[in-house]
Amino acid sequence: MMRNIETDLEKIQALARQKEEENWEFRSFLKGFCPLSPEEIDRLVHKLNREVSSLIDCTKCGNCCRKMKPVLNHSDIERFAKGLNISVAQFKKQYLVKSDEKGKFCFKTEPCPFLSNNRCSQYLLRPADCRSFPHLHKKGFVFRLINVIENYAICPIVFNVYERLKSKLWHRGKIDEAI
Repeated sequence: MMRNIETDLEKIQALARQKEEENWEFRSFLKGFCPLSPEEIDRLVHKLNREVSSLIDCTKCGNCCRKMKPVLNHSDIERFAKGLNISVAQFKKQYLVKSDEKGKFCFKTEPCPFLSNNRCSQYLLRPADCRSFPHLHKKGFVFRLINVIENYAICPIVFNVYERLKSKLWHRGKIDEAI
């Protein structure tokens, strides 16, 4: 049985500041001292992600759309332009700036220009980066920990998964029960 889920964004942000050093220490543990393989950690993170995600309604939050700038690839841009019935050039001019990633773009503004009442007004057109967020279902969790720690203060799902992972692997050291 899962203990309480934290969804209060102010509390999550305060805890992120308070636990910053602890989170970096846990990252070091996962990368070099945890007896589980990266694949075993992935399985545990995927399980925790399914459990936590089932208890959180993202439409009550929408913080990712307020605080993050997803990277859009060419397919994302074409899908948006077509769906909005404007040219690719017009979509880029109106909504995008060049990203740090070569050949990619991100939205000009925060929050996302398509955020409305904590929901994406263009949900079916949303970029792959948004479709995948918070990326906890992907393989290679231990190789993406810097982004996880950044997202810890932004997303209640990431916060709760990372806290449960710490509890299962680090604080109690009950590795056998975790997998």
